[in-house]
Amino acid sequence: MRRLSRISDQQEETVVQLDVNIGYWGVAVGRDPALAREAEKLGYRCIWTAEAYGSDAATVLAAIAAQTTTLGIGAGILQMPARTPAMTAMTAATLDDLSGGRFRLGLGLSGPQVVEGWHGVPYGKPLTRTREYVEIVRRILEREERVSFEGSEYQIPYVGEGATGLGKPLKLIGVPHPDLPVYIASIGPKNVRLTAEIADGWLPVFYSPERAPEVFGPWIDEGRAKSSRAHFDVVPTVQASVGDDIGHARDHVRPMIALYVGGMGARGRNFYHDLACRYGYEEAANRIQDLYLAGRKEEATAAVPDALVDEVSLIGPREAIRDRLEVWRESRATALAVASLDVHTLRTIAELAL
Repeated sequence: MRRLSRISDQQEETVVQLDVNIGYWGVAVGRDPALAREAEKLGYRCIWTAEAYGSDAATVLAAIAAQTTTLGIGAGILQMPARTPAMTAMTAATLDDLSGGRFRLGLGLSGPQVVEGWHGVPYGKPLTRTREYVEIVRRILEREERVSFEGSEYQIPYVGEGATGLGKPLKLIGVPHPDLPVYIASIGPKNVRLTAEIADGWLPVFYSPERAPEVFGPWIDEGRAKSSRAHFDVVPTVQASVGDDIGHARDHVRPMIALYVGGMGARGRNFYHDLACRYGYEEAANRIQDLYLAGRKEEATAAVPDALVDEVSLIGPREAIRDRLEVWRESRATALAVASLDVHTLRTIAELAL
């Protein structure tokens, strides 16, 4: 089977690797191959899609893989609570086989609202669950032996309450996939540290090229010091829009920041709010959260500062995008996942970056 290079060293400073992130709207791209094929033609490395409580990511990626030949396909992310580690490993191996070795496996735990409110399973211990999950998935993909695992979150074979006692260790049917890269979406200090230790790559959001290296750098360095993996791919998702009306572009990005900073987690348990505070926007972050949790979402959106929008996005006219890319080249990002369904935006950024 032909296998494409998926994890590489940082390219020269004059080049920024580009991915494209189609978010939760993957069905539209899977149905119409034009955007994915254009991204492939422009030299984008990989296309990522996510899942929450709408379309699943795996089906969309299979459709995109069938319509492209060299473009990587990335799950950004598959939700760990939605699948057993074995089911995720099977899905990953299948997508990798179907795409000729183009698949990247991105994993995320999501938050208690989705884990318990949608999937109906306990949130558990996030760090322990992530470590055990990744280890099981890797053991299955390596296919060196029948898989047994005894952890605090996962047991294979299961021997707990209600077990029949008939379970037995099994091995993945088919070829091994030992080099299939595993990415983790994380944002809090302990989670980022763990990501740098056990994963091949990291999928952050709201990554400020000016501030993130200082904020995240120590956590990444601590994790990498414990890692045995050769490469670590840092792929921030960056909301992007090319156009002369900077105000319109900002207003396009603002609602997502408001949602995450204000409503993606309870008060005191919102890592995105905490991140905005670490970036120096504590007063604005508190106001956004207060308004959002009070149900005043439009006011919360209006309270998102222009400066924060500009830091974590690639928006504005061509010249502004070019200047911001220079800043991104000096960050610790190894690739940018450009979040846009606009072909003009994707083409402009590719012309400036590649």
